Amino acid sequence: MPTDHAHAPLPPPPRPSARSLRLAALIAGGVALILVVVGVIGRITASHRTQTWTSTQAIPVVSLVAPEAESANQDLVLPGTLSAFYNAPIFARVPGYLKVWYHDIGAHVTKGELLAVIDTPDLDQQLIQAKADLNTIEAKQNLAAITARRWSSLLKQDAVSAQETDEKTGDLAATTAEVNAGKAHVGQLEALKAFSRIVAPFDGVVTARKTDIGYLINAGAGASPTSELFDVAEVDKLRLYVSVPQVYGARIKPGVKASLTVPEYPGRPFPATLVTTANAVSDRSGTILVELIVDNRDGALKAGDYAQVTFDMPGDAAAGGAAVRLPSSVLIFRGKSAEVAVLGPNDRVVMKPVTVGRDLGDSIEISAGLSPTDRVINNPPDSITQGELVRVAPANGGAHAPG
Repeated sequence: MPTDHAHAPLPPPPRPSARSLRLAALIAGGVALILVVVGVIGRITASHRTQTWTSTQAIPVVSLVAPEAESANQDLVLPGTLSAFYNAPIFARVPGYLKVWYHDIGAHVTKGELLAVIDTPDLDQQLIQAKADLNTIEAKQNLAAITARRWSSLLKQDAVSAQETDEKTGDLAATTAEVNAGKAHVGQLEALKAFSRIVAPFDGVVTARKTDIGYLINAGAGASPTSELFDVAEVDKLRLYVSVPQVYGARIKPGVKASLTVPEYPGRPFPATLVTTANAVSDRSGTILVELIVDNRDGALKAGDYAQVTFDMPGDAAAGGAAVRLPSSVLIFRGKSAEVAVLGPNDRVVMKPVTVGRDLGDSIEISAGLSPTDRVINNPPDSITQGELVRVAPANGGAHAPG
C-alpha cells in the first residue's frame, strides 16, 4: 500500500541571482559586438580588394620584345635593274622604202657595220637635179670669169668705162657665190643619201629589229610607229641602277662593292662596283638613285634583267647608335615622325623617336634611336603616352601588377 509522501509536490528550482543575469547579458553583448566588428572589417576588406582589382585591371597590359643587334658591316639587299652600257634606237634620216636588211636580233655587230639599206628614189632625183643646177651655175661662172678678164684688159686701153668693168666683175662674184651655194646643196643631199645606209653606231648586239623589206620609212625619231628600225646595245658592260633609302645616303659612295643575283642564275653572284650617285633624293620615294657597273664579257646577263643587289655596307659610327631589328608592329606614327614605346623605370612608358632604315616586311631595321638593351613594347595601344603606367604580360600569358 503506497505511502502518502510519494504524492508530495517537488520543491521549486532556485532562482538565478541578479549578478548571474548581468554577467550573461554582458557576455551576449560582447559576442554580438564581436560579430558586428568582424562583419564590418570583412566588408571593408572586400571593398578594398575590389577597388584594387578594378584599378589594376584599368592599367594596360603590354608585351615586350627585345631588339636584335645588327652587325657593324651590314648586308643591304635592294632590287635593281640592269641596263645596257650604251643603247641606241636607230632611226632613219631619209624617207623611202626599206630595200634590204642584214642583221636580225641577237646579231653581234661592229661599229660602222651595215645593218640595212633604204631605197630613196625621191632623194636620188633631187640629187640629180641639184648636180645639174650646179653644172649650169658653173658654166655661168666660167663665162662671167672670161668676160670680167676681157673687160679688165679693155679698161687698160680705155676702150670701156670703169662702170661697165665693175659690173662684169660683180657678175663674176655673184655667179661664184651661186656656185658655192649649189655645191653646198649637193653636199647636203649627198650627206642625206649616205644615211640611206643604216650602220651600227658602236660594237654591240642588235636587240630589236622593227622593220622589214618594203616598209615605208619616215625620216626622224617619232615620225611614225615604223620610224624606228633597230635597237643596238653594248652589253660587254652593263649599268645597274638601284634606289637606295635616304638613311644610307652617307654610306653609299663610289667604290662600294656589291654583288647581284638574277632569277635565271640562282645562287650565282655577279660582282658590281658603285661608280656614281644621283646626289639627289627623290621627292616621291625618298631614295637616292645609284649606278653600278657590271662586267658582262661572258654575256650571261641581259639588259633589262631584274636583279637582287647586296651591298657590303660599312658600319657608320656617326649614325647615332647601333642598328637594331624589330617587328614592324612596334612602330607608332604620329605626324611625320616614327616613335617606339619603351618600358622605363617603375613600369612607366618612355616614348623614343627613331629612324627607320630598311623595311623588311614583317620586321624593320632601326638605324638610330634605340639600343639592344631597350625593352620595347610590341603592338602598343594607339592611346599610349609618355609616362603612362603599364603592366607587363609574362610569357605564360598572365600579367603582373606594376611595382
